[in-house]
Amino acid sequence: MSDRIVISRSLRQGIVYLLYAWFFAIALWVAPAAAQAPSRLAEFLAKVPPAELIPGADHYDAPTGSPPVAVVKAGSRVLGYAFVNADWVDSTGYSGKPIEILVGLDTSGKIAGARLMDHHEPIVLIGIPPARIANFIKGYIGRDVLAIAKAGPAARPPVDIVSGATVTVMVIAESMVRSALRVAHAEGMISPEAAAGKAPARELDPTHPAPRDWIGLLGDGTVRRLTLTVGEVSDAFARMGDTKAAQHPESSNPQDILIDLYVAPVSVPAIGKRLLDEGDYKQLEQSLAPGQQAILIMANGLYSFKGSGYVRGGIFDRIAVLQGEQSIRFHDKDHTRIGDLHAPGVPDFDDIDLFRIPAENKLDITQPWRLQLLVERSYEARGKSFLTFNLGYQLPDAYLKPAAAPAPQVGAAQPSVPSGVSTEAAGPPVWKIMWQAKTREIVVLVAAIVLLTGIFFFQDWLVRRPVLYDRVRLGFLLFTLFGLGWYAQAQLSVVNVLAFFDALRSGFRWSYFLAAPLIFILWFATAASILFWNRGAFCGWLCPFGALQELTNRLARLLKIPQLKIPFGVHQRLTALKYIIFLVLFGISLDSLALAERASEVEPFKTAIILRFARTWPFVLYALALLAANLTVERFFCRYLCPLGAALAIPARLRIFDWLRRYRECGNPCQRCGNECPVQAIHPEGHINPNECIQCLHCQMLYHHDQLCPVMIQRRLKRERYAAALSETLPPRPKISAVREEPVTMAESNPDASNRKQRGTQ
Repeated sequence: MSDRIVISRSLRQGIVYLLYAWFFAIALWVAPAAAQAPSRLAEFLAKVPPAELIPGADHYDAPTGSPPVAVVKAGSRVLGYAFVNADWVDSTGYSGKPIEILVGLDTSGKIAGARLMDHHEPIVLIGIPPARIANFIKGYIGRDVLAIAKAGPAARPPVDIVSGATVTVMVIAESMVRSALRVAHAEGMISPEAAAGKAPARELDPTHPAPRDWIGLLGDGTVRRLTLTVGEVSDAFARMGDTKAAQHPESSNPQDILIDLYVAPVSVPAIGKRLLDEGDYKQLEQSLAPGQQAILIMANGLYSFKGSGYVRGGIFDRIAVLQGEQSIRFHDKDHTRIGDLHAPGVPDFDDIDLFRIPAENKLDITQPWRLQLLVERSYEARGKSFLTFNLGYQLPDAYLKPAAAPAPQVGAAQPSVPSGVSTEAAGPPVWKIMWQAKTREIVVLVAAIVLLTGIFFFQDWLVRRPVLYDRVRLGFLLFTLFGLGWYAQAQLSVVNVLAFFDALRSGFRWSYFLAAPLIFILWFATAASILFWNRGAFCGWLCPFGALQELTNRLARLLKIPQLKIPFGVHQRLTALKYIIFLVLFGISLDSLALAERASEVEPFKTAIILRFARTWPFVLYALALLAANLTVERFFCRYLCPLGAALAIPARLRIFDWLRRYRECGNPCQRCGNECPVQAIHPEGHINPNECIQCLHCQMLYHHDQLCPVMIQRRLKRERYAAALSETLPPRPKISAVREEPVTMAESNPDASNRKQRGTQ
């Protein structure tokens, strides 16, 4: 019998390893399909009239090239070109899927028309009216990409942020302009260098000195300035249609200076020595790696470019340096506050701050770049709106000289450039930028996962200490809700599962999933935990909505709200609902992923966690109803309705380890663990259902508790009776007096002899 058990366990583990090996083999096999993912240009052209993309057009030619472009014509006359932005540049959005826009570029180099064709952005799917995104895209019609290419990146149009969809509209704006530049180059309208926004190669001239005073530094463009008044910003909000933001200025006087901003590259020796004092410049030189750049930002006004919510370890979310396709953001480790400036005539500034370009980014100081400022305006109780303003910078020509031509390398192979693809320096991909921007959150999340792994590996030590176990679990749930959920918005969803399977079918790209680093790390940890244990590592510890349910139920118990005990037979049948919901969503996704994403609103995660209940009343009412049910039936949604839990539970039986201990008496006759399990994952006969278990370890705490577990109580009483019996059978230990005794005389020891002696004397 035991041999058969060993063989069956070995066979099960072998099957597990084979299944996971097959899964990763499929993933690696489809990963190279990123380059061969089919373009949807022909599909989109069939849905959009030619005149909508380029006025006056009457037909499209068949798409040609790789990436494809369709010539747009009126009769035989070429009016422009139609293309899909995602075919030319990375347009991955918040969802990890591309935002696909059909763009029309006329022969003069202007964006003549554009329409959002397909996306999977959860913020936009439900929560923001599609008309706002459509109006945003229309704002880019008429942009002259030839002028942008000629002037360099500093001329890129600013992005008018749509509140609640920051990532989405940033991707839309940048991908439209960048893809149009690449198409313009591919069609011979501009040179590769112009498409990249590059000037002819030049290098710093170390012999040129900087102007001696502040007026001179401003006059020749060494220091660049951006001044915004309260009224100018209000007008900008009004132009974008945000009347609420326009009507809530920072001050009543529209002429008040909102921000007076100055910037200069102090890594250029002549400029750094002129603006900084000797000590500050020496420290800067010592801190910079070869080729690393640094900029100085100075400002006065009502608005701080550093942000009022900035804290140590955080990111400066109101400023970014843009050059080409890369967006450079700064963390506190890149920042140094400067006390005073050295140049004669320099005014007093509220903020003087030095920022070093992070080592993972490269800023070519000889090429144009721009400082992007995010202006935030709050109104009413929770309303916020955003606008971006650009301060372009080009190092004055006097600081530059033509670069020496590099010596040709004999035998060096020349890189080949695919036909139709721009030679533009791509810079870091979007997903790398996202990971760099989330460095602090990534470190915290990885530390939490390491801690949770330690909890699982040393669970026997922890659960033997009930008070410590309860405090650790409570603290972890609070971190999950407030840290992972409401702050970092790292909430997994069944949408991620559906998108993964859809990607396997339609062209897998790792960049889709890497664009959201916290979600990617959580999925990796969840997959590993399913392999080793079951879904409980995520559902019981790392799910923000699960933590919200458990914490609110704890509060309900403290308030003595009665708990409803559902009969196990009814409970077992109700658990099938979540599997049915998941299968329905999965079936819908095979036909339409967008429809499946809308149907996945059965999950209240977006309402309760991502948007923090800031939605229309039907969604808020639904989420509150689930939380109300949770007050009397702990984790009501997790038990019966969660499609994500169902998706994770399906492979739960393939786990390698089963570390949850049970006694023979569990279930017969003892029902304590079953009665106290928060999700009724323990059957009446004592068996733990791995599909439903959330690994909360409460049953393991009871397993070791000699005041609560009947088996442990009997063992404790037996030990106590044995100790008592042992103390009764042993002979008493002799008592030793501490008082010194007097010598005993013969008379005292023999009274009869003493009496005889007395009678003889008489």
